[in-house]
Amino acid sequence: MLENTPLCQMLGIRYPILQGGMAWLGTAELVSAVSEAGGLGIIGSGNASPEWLKEQIALTRQKTSQPFGVNIMLMSHYAADNLKLVTEEKVKVVTFGGGNPGSLIPTLKQNGVLVIPVVSSVALARRLEKAGADAVVAEGTESGGHVGDTSTMALIPQVVDAVNIPVIGAGGIADGRGMVAALALGARGIQMGTRFICSDECIAHPDFKRQIIEAGDRATTVTGKASGHPARCLENRFTRDFTCREREGCNADELYELSRGRLREGVIEGNIQNGSLMAGQISGFIRDILPVKNIIENTIHQAEEVLGGLCSMNGVGAKDG
Repeated sequence: MLENTPLCQMLGIRYPILQGGMAWLGTAELVSAVSEAGGLGIIGSGNASPEWLKEQIALTRQKTSQPFGVNIMLMSHYAADNLKLVTEEKVKVVTFGGGNPGSLIPTLKQNGVLVIPVVSSVALARRLEKAGADAVVAEGTESGGHVGDTSTMALIPQVVDAVNIPVIGAGGIADGRGMVAALALGARGIQMGTRFICSDECIAHPDFKRQIIEAGDRATTVTGKASGHPARCLENRFTRDFTCREREGCNADELYELSRGRLREGVIEGNIQNGSLMAGQISGFIRDILPVKNIIENTIHQAEEVLGGLCSMNGVGAKDG
């Protein structure tokens, strides 16, 4: 039922599940595992150099022959160089975050790249469809990392109604129930990030994974609203300090200096109090660390069970199909 769907056929994957392109964490280890398990793994280039990205592409290809993508963070100083690299390396899929990639889409399309930007508004989704995007990820404010203002529940159906290209739901999804909810709202597939952090293959520091597993439903907070770059993280000493500096009127440059290097410090080096622990609101739901293959298979199995239960509840049996 949820295998080889039209979105799967477009991307060359088995299940309509994408892995969020998380900076520092979307490395060859996680990306190849997701692609091998039937989803679409995505390298998170973040603010990394083209040299790092080229190495990750090569390592991913050593580990899997399945399709994978690269996420380009438009706020990165290396965005233009990394975009050039993905065309040279003939990467199948590019996703974007942190801005409007409309002007970049034609060149990627000319080079045979499938373009799937992440959007947090209907207006941006419409502009990117006109620019030639193949699909969009409608990401609600529940997600980890850089976020918009609209919730996933409200955003997905509005984007679905506004565009004719496939919409992938993201933000607050970590199991089959979330997948079915996104599909019911009109999405053709889902993207998960935080759920994949708590996988065996993700290189996140064990203390960061533990923080997610121990998180409650109100464990995250959004910083950076004053600077125009809001980001959702697990609340800690760093987020409280950052919020205080915002309220005191620190300018964007000062806030940038305060946050520079904190993501790696938190998610890779395990500085739980003073690092940036980007994670979504669904952290409060995640309670275990599993192999990527199990996460994807459990999600699909549960989604199909839920769909079957909904059909039964409405009196639709197998013969009614």
